Amino acid sequence: MAEFEHQQNINENISELRNSHKDNDVRRRSRSRSVSRERRRRRSRSNSRDRDRRRRRSTSRDRNSRPERRHKSKPKRISLWDVPPKGYEDITPVQFKALRASGQVEMPTPLSGGVIPATALPQGAQMTMQARRLYCGNLPFGITEDLMIDFFNAKMRESDIAKQPGNPVLACQINLEKNFAFLEFRSVDETTLAMAFDGIILQGQALKIRRPKDYQPIPGLSGETHATHIPGVVSTVVPDTINKVFIGGLPNYLNEDQVKELLSTFGELRAFNLVKDSATGLSKGYAFCEYVDIGITDVSIAGMNGMQLGDKKLVVQRASVGSKTMPAQLTIPGFDMSREITATNVLCLMNMVSAEELMDDEDYDEIFDDIREECSKYGRIRSLQIPRPNQEFLVPGIGKIFIEYATPNEAKSASEALAGRKFANRVVVTSYYDPELYYRSEFS
Repeated sequence: MAEFEHQQNINENISELRNSHKDNDVRRRSRSRSVSRERRRRRSRSNSRDRDRRRRRSTSRDRNSRPERRHKSKPKRISLWDVPPKGYEDITPVQFKALRASGQVEMPTPLSGGVIPATALPQGAQMTMQARRLYCGNLPFGITEDLMIDFFNAKMRESDIAKQPGNPVLACQINLEKNFAFLEFRSVDETTLAMAFDGIILQGQALKIRRPKDYQPIPGLSGETHATHIPGVVSTVVPDTINKVFIGGLPNYLNEDQVKELLSTFGELRAFNLVKDSATGLSKGYAFCEYVDIGITDVSIAGMNGMQLGDKKLVVQRASVGSKTMPAQLTIPGFDMSREITATNVLCLMNMVSAEELMDDEDYDEIFDDIREECSKYGRIRSLQIPRPNQEFLVPGIGKIFIEYATPNEAKSASEALAGRKFANRVVVTSYYDPELYYRSEFS
């Protein structure tokens, strides 16, 4: 019995110990939970404090920066309206506009791309727009609008056809695909005068100057009188006048420069047009021209008509001959058109040498030997004469070469072989010469 009670006491003690341990664990857990809660509260408080501090700082920065922005305000931009040019500060905008409209003030330079400022044109400019424009074709490759403007302004000043100081050409618009341009001038009169530049050479190209298709003449403003001829400029349009010359029978291999060189042996050309096939661009074998000196028209016709050029003979006459309004009859003093041209034993070569090339003795001997060697291939040469300049008296026939063959057939063979060939980059022209005049040394 005593042992049983002793064992029961031991068990009670053990249970009490277990209960105490459980209470301690519970207390520890509750304490740890409270500590973690307290830590979280502290962290949240510190975060909120940091946010408040940041807000205060940002607010203070904004407040400090606002006064600086007020002090750095941009100055007001100066107006560009009615700013007077240099030298015109003392007049009002209305007075300046009136001076510019009357032409007393030079027009401003066009903007890039050929666009004209609206204020650059005088009053009524829109009404005369079509009369102040010119078509310009056959432009050289790579030409720009600025180069075109500068070129024509310089040429008009050089030719003294500008009506007033300043630049006559205001703008240029180029169509690169179709290779043409439109030039705009400041006045109708200067536009009409600029028509004289038709055929002028620009970078190796002969420009074609025409009126636009929508051109409408303005009564009292655009007279269609022809401008004064400009030396060195050969127009590409030959007007229908009594002085218009027709040249037929041209070999197709001759280009414009070669035919012009042939015609220029008689005098300076005012206008020239070699008719070409629109599809192939090749010569159709005939051309028209007009000379500056109309007095040499008949002389040139007499000198070239019937001329052997390669395997063809030239037909040269006034263009009005054979037209529907005039009878096909041509009378030239001292020249019978109906007479058949017969070959002689004296052949005359033209357009081969110039007077300057014959001045030096060594050059003269080289030219003489070169011509004699080539011409002897077609027959027996009896004599050869090349008139050369003399300072003491006038020598006729300078620029021509006279060759006496043994027979007319040999001269004919030489003419057919040499005509149309090039000597010193010139097209050779041949004709037969009167033997009696040759023997008397009467060269012409």
